[in-house]
Amino acid sequence: MWRPDRGTLRSAGFVLLRMLVLPGGGVYERQRPEDAAHRVLSGPPGGLRLLRRVAVDWVQARRRKVITHVLATAPMTREAVGHLIYRDPRATVRVLPTVRVIDDLPTQGRLRVLVGLQALATDETAYIEGGVVLPSAPPNLTQECWGQRSPGT
Repeated sequence: MWRPDRGTLRSAGFVLLRMLVLPGGGVYERQRPEDAAHRVLSGPPGGLRLLRRVAVDWVQARRRKVITHVLATAPMTREAVGHLIYRDPRATVRVLPTVRVIDDLPTQGRLRVLVGLQALATDETAYIEGGVVLPSAPPNLTQECWGQRSPGT
């Protein structure tokens, strides 16, 4: 997400099969989420510059815990956004006002984006468990989900 010299906050979304999606992919064992992000999204000159992790969302599924890391990029020019390549070649990049992106996302994606934007603005990391925003990092998150790094770094 970025703010041009004048105008509204803008976001790059990806349209896949006529639906707006946020870029995402798996994180391998012992892999940092930031490294996984580079595998999922590439293309800008100089590479994808990640700013930091803004939110962590997890849900207990039937057999395992599913953890989603929300990462914010450093500000990008419209030209750099045009070079983004998503891991799924069927997806196309669309630059839209952030409000429209939020409106078009499914409920869980919308929550992640809104909480991530707030965390980005307050220089914090947000934590969501089962759709509920928590006041701080819960002790039950393991070091593995942080890619061998401690929460907040």
